Amino acid sequence: MILHNHHLHKLCFRRTSILSPPSGACISSSFTNFHRQSKPKPKPIRVCRAFASMVKAIRVYEHGGPEVLKWEDVEVGEPGEGEVRVKHKAIGVNFIDVYFRKGVYKSELPFIPGREAVGVVTAVGPGLTGRKVGDLVAYAGNPMGSYSEEQILSANVVVSVPSTIDPILGAAVMLKGMTAQFLLRNCFKVEPGHTILVHAAAGGVGSLLCQWGNALGATVIGTVSTKEKAAQASEDGCHHPIIYTQENFVERVKEITKGQGVQVVYDSVGKDTFQGSLECLALRGYMVSFGQSSGVIDPVPLSLLAPKSLFLTRPSMMHYTATREELLKTAAEVFANVASGVLKVHVTKTYPLSEAAKAHADLESRKTSGSIVLIPDNN
Repeated sequence: MILHNHHLHKLCFRRTSILSPPSGACISSSFTNFHRQSKPKPKPIRVCRAFASMVKAIRVYEHGGPEVLKWEDVEVGEPGEGEVRVKHKAIGVNFIDVYFRKGVYKSELPFIPGREAVGVVTAVGPGLTGRKVGDLVAYAGNPMGSYSEEQILSANVVVSVPSTIDPILGAAVMLKGMTAQFLLRNCFKVEPGHTILVHAAAGGVGSLLCQWGNALGATVIGTVSTKEKAAQASEDGCHHPIIYTQENFVERVKEITKGQGVQVVYDSVGKDTFQGSLECLALRGYMVSFGQSSGVIDPVPLSLLAPKSLFLTRPSMMHYTATREELLKTAAEVFANVASGVLKVHVTKTYPLSEAAKAHADLESRKTSGSIVLIPDNN
């Protein structure tokens, strides 16, 4: 694991729906005491004042750029039945957080962003078994709200983190790793002899797709923006890195595959690469569009797929980990591949949670490669 900037901090998990500013004892409260009436009002929240404690969190009141990420004091209560309270040690940063911040993906305002973290259980709900205070756990996906020092979660969405996995590493790999797992093993099952194209091959998910795809016996082609990122992609198992700022990736893919095309394209870039990705596919190839960092893709006429009988999907990890069994299986495979060395997670930078806006700005401007992680300021 590569770490740059900032020492480790201790963090906490908590669910957005439990966070609230100070309020009266055991009453339905809102955030209006903390913010002017001109700001959107959240739904009333049930918080027991007797057991509430103050934590810091990032909250979004309006859609926009990184500047809309506000650093605030909020209240967190006690877990209810079937719930745990988790103090975050490290929080993953993902492009899906940017999509929600911008309003590309919808969420009722105000909200606390973030969809993955690793932390320590500090309280368990009444009657809950199978989970205890002190457990190191992780979660990814729903619910949103990990950009906070503490989070209250359903016990069904957290998984145990092996003692061999560093919390920062776990936070960096949980969502991205499970995304890579379902893309390669379930959405389209990559097998030896396949040739795959990975856009943003030096990014958080892209680097894992390259490593894992290589381990599965596929020939990996990847697009990157710089020579430095091409070198990183090569180190991660990308056999043919293409610097798209210097050469036409469609022409290079056709050259590499001798005109046959690839069996599957994993495209997290979106608008800028979509049409070219279709051109890179072989007959009956799979176009897997799982992100849109360059912008929303224009409506696609089905006739566009007809010339090569192509398949197009816009999958969500949440649909591939919908059951507890699926979640545990997916997470276990990710952690096993990290432990065995199949997956090497590059944490290139950490930021204090209070500087989430800077982390978002760096992510969007492509100043980062690999994974970046937020560390709670109180660690």
